Amino acid sequence: MSVSFVGCAPLDEPPSQAELRRRMVVEQLKAPGRDIRNPRVLRAMEKVPRHEFVPESVRAHAYEDRPLPIGFGQTISQPFIVAFMTEQVDPQPGEKVLEVGTGSGYQAAVLAEMGAEVYTIEIIEPLAERARATLERLGYTNVHVRAGDGYLGWPEAGPFDAILVTCAPDHVPEPLIEQLKDGGRMIIPVGPPGMQELVVLRKREGKLERRAVLPVLFVPMTGPRAGSSGR
Repeated sequence: MSVSFVGCAPLDEPPSQAELRRRMVVEQLKAPGRDIRNPRVLRAMEKVPRHEFVPESVRAHAYEDRPLPIGFGQTISQPFIVAFMTEQVDPQPGEKVLEVGTGSGYQAAVLAEMGAEVYTIEIIEPLAERARATLERLGYTNVHVRAGDGYLGWPEAGPFDAILVTCAPDHVPEPLIEQLKDGGRMIIPVGPPGMQELVVLRKREGKLERRAVLPVLFVPMTGPRAGSSGR
């Protein structure tokens, strides 16, 4: 399958930002104990301009190893978490990937930079519109943004080769399981604040293989169904 995609940093970007990205990759992602090794993930993280996805007021901190506020009580995840989640699902060029919780659009840009066709959903409409504008301005043509309840997924675009969820429900949403291809993989934080774990799921012959990989702290998934009981 051939896929056409465009992803690039602005041509007039100051060299200092590129150098900060390089340091982020070397000092945070490749650091002992972190060990992000997938070269495609590292290239995408070094290329995507994280400072373009955060408010001007915190732009000076864009390449630090921490989440940053993006408004509406939401945050952009720290670079390590973005790289870790991306590495776990390892999106291939031409694969169809669903992201639940667009936020700033940064994670979607990293997935797009790796050649995936990205469908991303954000429940807070102003954030969805801002992310859409940022991604379009930066030239990402392989990202589709929707404002809506991510718990329900994007059924008409599925099934998906991979699903990344960047907000935490108390269980894995059944609609997302249904929209995951056989052989597909999902990464999702599950649990209440203070007790969340990042879980990797793989669907094989209709059954789910599940493993917990990392304790995390994500903003809760919102919407009427996110707190109901389930798996």
